[in-house]
This record gives sequence, C-alpha cells and structure tokens, in this order.
Amino acid sequence: MITPLTLTPGHRPDGTAFLKATGEIDMSNTDALASALENLPGHVVIDLTGIDYLDSAGLSVLFAHADRIELITAPLLTPVLTFSGLADLTTVQEA
Repeated sequence: MITPLTLTPGHRPDGTAFLKATGEIDMSNTDALASALENLPGHVVIDLTGIDYLDSAGLSVLFAHADRIELITAPLLTPVLTFSGLADLTTVQEA
C-alpha cells in the first residue's frame, strides 16, 4: 500500500530551514519535494525519519540539492543513502 508523501516546512530555533517528510518518495511525487526545497532558502535540514520508501527519482532530487541539505534519517534509509553516494556529498545523521 502506498503511503502519500506529506511535506511540512518550518524553521529550527536557530533559524535554519527545516523540512519534515513522511510517507513514500517516488517518481509520482518528486515534483512536490523539489518544489518544497526550492521554496526554502539556504541550508535545509530534511527529516526523513518518517519515510518508508525512497526510490531513485527521490534520490535524484536530493542529489540536486546535496550542497545545501543535511539529512536526518532512520536506519532503514541509511544503506540507500550510503550506496547511492549521497552520504558522501552531504551530512547524514541517524535519528
């Protein structure tokens, strides 16, 4: 069963842009993820702990913003981020 993607933007107490993502990120909703990232200026912390599935289309959006994002992830996604090489380009923190 597909879990819809929910994106909740905000800011951390220090003013850093923050994006909470829950559900699944796949080719059907990467436009929403890309748009959310484009609407958040500067460095963005993305909380992926609520993501159950991330495909190559979702990874491509994250790669496009690798120079300005930091990822917080659950252990489920850590291997995907590592094997794809994204973990070499940005900070990945397990929650």
